[in-house]
Formats: sequence, structure tokens, C-alpha cells
Amino acid sequence: MTSCHPKLSSSVYEESLSLIPGGVNSPVRAFQEIGIPPIIARHGKGDLLVDIDDRVYVDYCMSWGALLLGHADPFVVRAVQEQMSRGSSFGLLTELEVALAKTISTSMPSIEKIRFVSSGTEATMSALRVARGYTKRSLFVKFVGNYHGHADPFLVRAGSGVLLLPQATSLGVPQESIQHTVCLPYNDPQSVKDLFSTRKDIAAAIVEPIATNMGLVPGTREFLETLREETRKTGTLLIFDEVVTGFRMGLGGAQGLFGITPDLTCLGKIIGGGLPCAAFGGRQEVMDLLAPLGGVYQAGTLSGNPLAMAAGLATLSQLQQEGIYVSLQKKTEDLLTPIHKLLSEQEGVTLQQIESCFTLFFAKQERFQAFYRFLLARGIYFPPSQWETCFVSLAHTQESLAKTSQAMMDFFHS
Repeated sequence: MTSCHPKLSSSVYEESLSLIPGGVNSPVRAFQEIGIPPIIARHGKGDLLVDIDDRVYVDYCMSWGALLLGHADPFVVRAVQEQMSRGSSFGLLTELEVALAKTISTSMPSIEKIRFVSSGTEATMSALRVARGYTKRSLFVKFVGNYHGHADPFLVRAGSGVLLLPQATSLGVPQESIQHTVCLPYNDPQSVKDLFSTRKDIAAAIVEPIATNMGLVPGTREFLETLREETRKTGTLLIFDEVVTGFRMGLGGAQGLFGITPDLTCLGKIIGGGLPCAAFGGRQEVMDLLAPLGGVYQAGTLSGNPLAMAAGLATLSQLQQEGIYVSLQKKTEDLLTPIHKLLSEQEGVTLQQIESCFTLFFAKQERFQAFYRFLLARGIYFPPSQWETCFVSLAHTQESLAKTSQAMMDFFHS
């Protein structure tokens, strides 16, 4: 059993509040939805996270899905250490960038050319810019509940990150910044048909093929196929935001799962192996509009950072091994099969699972808070919002999975 009010964590958090807005550098880390002080991490290994008071947790957040191999994977650590000994940043092209680009494009054939950046927000805003440059149009479409980072044009009904803000968008976003944003209902193919039947001036449609910030909600095949068909007919570029799903849903991402080819794809999380890294890529003729070849400008000092490239290569090379995703799926099923059976008899809570991702969603917020605190007290760490997605990693042991499954059953039987 663990306490929710450790002394060292409390003192560090108090100091952070005086130095950092809200005490955190990304809002959901504040644990506001749970109503407790945040966890302050010290180190992690495998499937375990240890805080500064030496409390140990089985981790199902895994740096919000980035750590498919778990914490401090030895192969990744060695690759980063070796690169660090040669230098951490050059602001020049390295072989590592070429190698990672080749690895990604081989796994995702829709990505003929790729540009590395440092965050998912950079990837999505850059993909939108190049789409606008290619089509010479301004209007673009996004979908309710889909989160594409915190760039101004995307902060319109954008998933869990903005749920607690006083408006549906964000303060500081001028109306002019979203005047070219059209927000449609997710999984509503008819609304897509209706819009594209009247507007032929749409530069891009960006979508999470599997939404991960409003709970875990897959796009329906009809919805995604309709979106692909309508965008193709009007010369609109289809952008898949696979920052979360890329290499999580298999080597081909969600697009491979659905068999749908987008024009542009945004990646992040797993391709950096736990270091800051993201990318956007797609059709060659579109990507070749980027400077220095074309007139669409995008740049970044740490884009293609060699440490991140080394970590990404070390991660993706392990994912190429036969049976890796079968093993990941089995771990997830071992964890959740008893819970699926139990919840079939429960009201007010649902369990959604896609591959190695899952969410438990409670009809009443106070019930979720009780569930979260129950698990946390037993050394199990889920993302601190029921709108967020939980992730199983290859590092999760049978012991940890059994412990977690039993703790969840204990809560629902209590």
C-alpha cells in the first residue's frame, strides 16, 4: 500500500508551483482530474516507475505511449550512450537520420519522403502548412475530440487536453487563427459527404484514425473510407495523425490496420524511443515543396537530433523481430480478458481495447477517482485522466499483469 501524500514529493511540488505555471510542464501531469498531488518520477526500469519517495508503480502510461519497449530498455540505453560519447547535437545531417527515415518508409509505404521534427505539435502544424502550400488553399477540416497538438488552428474541440479550460478552444488563440478551421463530428461519414459536396476549396482533412484523447475511439471503416474518397475527389490532402498509433498498431500503424493510404502522416512517440522526436511525411511531390527544394518553410535546430535518432533506430529495429506484436497482444489479453468478463455484469463503466491500448471509462467522475486512487495505492499507475489511453509495453511481466488484473477485479468486487 502507498500513501498519496509523501513528504518529499509534497515539498518538491510546492517548490515547482512557485517556479513553473501549475507546477508542471504539460497540464495533465498536474493530476487535477484525480484531485491529488502529482507523482514526481525519479527513475524507471522495464514496466516499473519509481517516484522520489521510492514508491514503485507498474506503469501503464509509459510516457503517454512512447515507451513500447518499457523504461530504460538496455538496447536503447546503449545506443544513446554510444551516440552521446560521439556528440549530442551537430545541426548537420547524420547517417542516423537517413537510417531512421529508411526504416520508417519501409514500414509505411505511404511515406515516400519524411521530415523529422521534435514534437507531435510540430509535425501536425508542419503537415498542415505543406498541405496548404501544395493545394494553394487555406480551409482545412478536423474532427471533434481529435487532438493534434497545441498549435492555434487545431485547438477547436480538441480532446481531453482542453476539457478543463474555460472555453472549447484556448485563451490566446485569436479568432483569425481558426477562421479557416472546419470541425466536423467524428465517425459521421454523412457530414463529410455534405461538406465536400459544397466546398471544393479544402486544403486538408486531418484525423486520428484511432482517437486516443477522448477515451479510445476507433474510426469506423465507413467513416475513414468516406474521408479518403471525398478528399481524393476534391484534390484535398488526407493527413493521418499517427503520433500515438504509429508503430503501436503494428509496423504499418493504423493505416496498415485499416488498409487506407493517406497523403501525409504525422508520427511521434515511439519513433523517438522515449526522446523528443516526431516526423511528418508522405507523397514525394508534396514533401518536395519543403525548403530547401520548395517554398514551404520549416526548420528546427534539434530536428533529427542524433540522440533521438539513435533511440528511435534501436526501438524500431527490435519491433522488426518476428512475433513482437503477437507477444504484445497476448500480454494485453492476459491483462484484460478477466476484466472484460467482469464488466459485462457491471453498469456505469466500459472497457475499450484496441491492440495494446485500452481505456476504462466511468459514467461518474467520482467513481473514476475512486478507481484511480484504489489502483495507485496498490502500486499501479494509469494516466491521470479517464479521457487518456493506457498502454501495455513489451516490458510488462506476467507478474505485473496479474497484479494489475487482480487489483482491478478487487475494486469492482468491493
